[in-house]
Amino acid sequence: MPGVSEERPYHHGNLRAALLDAAGRGLRERGADGLSLRDLAREVGVSHAAPRRHFPDRQALLDALAEDGFAHLDTALRAALAGAGEGFSARVRAAMTAYIRFATENAALLEVMYAGKHRPGATRLVEAARAPFGMMADLITEGQEQGALPAGDPERVGLVLFATMQGIASLINGDLVPPDMLDDLVETTVEQFVGGTRPQG
Repeated sequence: MPGVSEERPYHHGNLRAALLDAAGRGLRERGADGLSLRDLAREVGVSHAAPRRHFPDRQALLDALAEDGFAHLDTALRAALAGAGEGFSARVRAAMTAYIRFATENAALLEVMYAGKHRPGATRLVEAARAPFGMMADLITEGQEQGALPAGDPERVGLVLFATMQGIASLINGDLVPPDMLDDLVETTVEQFVGGTRPQG
């Protein structure tokens, strides 16, 4: 009796999307090291060679996951800021909460996103990251223009905020603090970040 893999069709209605969907589930369940094109082909029901039409190798698959991840992060930040109101503190709070929720709900994906972005030649990922990080940079500039943040290099000010967000996400992902502390930690950070960096006088 022929092996099941020999009977699987080569074609699929929307193979790329199906593979990325399966890869996203595998990433959450097993981590990046547990992903393989052959296993994904078996999961979506195509021949083991079919995925290579879209992803020549495993790294191409991981890059595609990362690119989609930056797009989803951008969407989450835009939605958060759109519903935050006009006050700068409220906008920082909304952006921080959206970022940290994304980082804690997609911890393995975030690792793939940042690892891929800093790999030599990953121009598509650098471009994909430009939208969400550009939005955060604009938020810092907005705060400076309103006088809520000090003048100076916005990149340095933004780096402090980014490091804080990453730190909170790492604490939650590492089970050092419970996820239900997220909102309180964000609130404390906003009070210290905006209040502590506001120009004097």
